[in-house]
Amino acid sequence: MIPSTVNRVPQHTAEDINEQIRCDTEERVARLSAAGRQAIDQRLSELDQEWDIERTLEANAATLSLVGFTLGATVNRKWFLFPGVIAAFLLQHAVQGWCPPLPVFRRLGIRTASEIDYERYALKAIRGDFDKLTAEGTAETNAEQVVQAMRR
Repeated sequence: MIPSTVNRVPQHTAEDINEQIRCDTEERVARLSAAGRQAIDQRLSELDQEWDIERTLEANAATLSLVGFTLGATVNRKWFLFPGVIAAFLLQHAVQGWCPPLPVFRRLGIRTASEIDYERYALKAIRGDFDKLTAEGTAETNAEQVVQAMRR
């Protein structure tokens, strides 16, 4: 069975690493909550720039593939196998959520998009972005309020 997009990377990460990522995020949110709005605004800007595990793996695979192609063209044709192996691992990651560099990147603290969003929306809630949401309007009005709060 193919795991869900949200759960596939944490399922293939050691539980102590997942726990460390969660604890780091929760400690940061607590610290920023006490630091005030300006610190939260700055952190939200930083989160917009943070690379998630998917982007990191894609950049890693592309770099290694280009190295393999370059070595295949200039050194020895056997190097052309290297990009094929990289592509196979990238496909394995897309389907299963695991590939060889994943444990290393996760130990370095590189998070999934969902883990980054968890911090983002916790900070937005603390900042008060969702305080004005009500269930008293039409479904269309309520949906528009939610979308506006998420964009801030």
